Amino acid sequence: MAAKTAIQDRADPLVRRYSEVRDLTCALAAPLSDADASGQSMPDASPAKWHLAHVTWFFETFILRDHVKGYALFDERFPFLFNSYYEAEGERHARPRRGMLTRPALDDVLAYRAHVDAAMQAAIPALDDEVKALVELGCHHEQQHQELLQTDILHLFAQNPLEPAMWPASPKVPVDMPSPIRWAEHPGGLVEVGHDGEGFAFDCEGPRHRELLHPHAIADRTVTNREWTAFIEDGGYRDARHWLSDGWAWVKENGVEAPLYWEKRDNVWTRFGLDGRRPIDPAAPVTHISFFEADAYASWAGARLPTEAEWEAFAAGRDCRSGNFLRTAGPVEPRPARGGCGMFGDVWEWTGSAYRPYPGFRPASGAVGEYNGKFMSGQFVLKGGSCATPVGHVRPCYRNFFYPHQRWQFTGLRLAKDI
Repeated sequence: MAAKTAIQDRADPLVRRYSEVRDLTCALAAPLSDADASGQSMPDASPAKWHLAHVTWFFETFILRDHVKGYALFDERFPFLFNSYYEAEGERHARPRRGMLTRPALDDVLAYRAHVDAAMQAAIPALDDEVKALVELGCHHEQQHQELLQTDILHLFAQNPLEPAMWPASPKVPVDMPSPIRWAEHPGGLVEVGHDGEGFAFDCEGPRHRELLHPHAIADRTVTNREWTAFIEDGGYRDARHWLSDGWAWVKENGVEAPLYWEKRDNVWTRFGLDGRRPIDPAAPVTHISFFEADAYASWAGARLPTEAEWEAFAAGRDCRSGNFLRTAGPVEPRPARGGCGMFGDVWEWTGSAYRPYPGFRPASGAVGEYNGKFMSGQFVLKGGSCATPVGHVRPCYRNFFYPHQRWQFTGLRLAKDI
């Protein structure tokens, strides 16, 4: 794996920001062999090598090609290989077949990254503010792929009978179980949600607007593994009463009996993680569950999932950097659930809200306008970030989104109820 990028001008904060993001991506991929980095375990996931190249293609295309005079593409074939879904950028290699890209080799992709990094670091100080905003977008885009790189490798390694660990396991420290859930009540009324215009945000996070909330209460912590095992032991996965019709069909078709990566060994529930297979931590938030599972658990518990607006109003003003986030390369795992309304890090929290545009939403102009808006169909919003999310990447208004059956991300839940 290549060393850190050479920072040509640490006095420029955007050069420093760009280089730190790029260095972390390489550090996350450092333990991988070429074979590890080439595998694709399912169409929803991508090879690590593809992630490394795609985020580089983003900078090469939207910054260097479009705004740096005289820049020549590193390889004329790469745009076809590493474009993701940008129709405006032309034809591309099919997503389900990214695992067929045994060439270029991992070393070739790292050379591509080094070439683009050198050109970007030289170019950034002279860019105008509008183009620098695209660089910042690219940095946040790469942070999203840092999380995807980890979760896609986790899914890949879980298919290997050897169950290899990407990182050595940290020692387990006994902890107390969290206190029973406490409920924070909200009287309802009009609240403002969405991005307020200060600092970076993706286009789908705005515009800021008012939402009417009805009286409700939200749990002060997420649901734990111990609480989820009670759901399993009570027949939660076998009782259709708690499931949406689509969810029940999904359970039956796929034989789902527990969260993804859970397995019972010697009558003990274990989970597979980037540090290998270990017994579940009963105090930690349950994770790798689908929207269908989260909704069924909430029904079983006599509650429901919070709406996106309820969650965001509850999180407003809280520290969104101090949670359990990705800070350095190494094993990631949700830490024991904590009360006191900790809202950020550990696990993405499913909401009951569809991922749809806010009133007055307009996608950005040009190809980057395809980034979010065209995916506002059939998906649900998650909030708060996870242990695999880079620190500083999320905000109360941040909108993650996945289809209701997907669960290879670090996804969990927090309960809500009407009052």
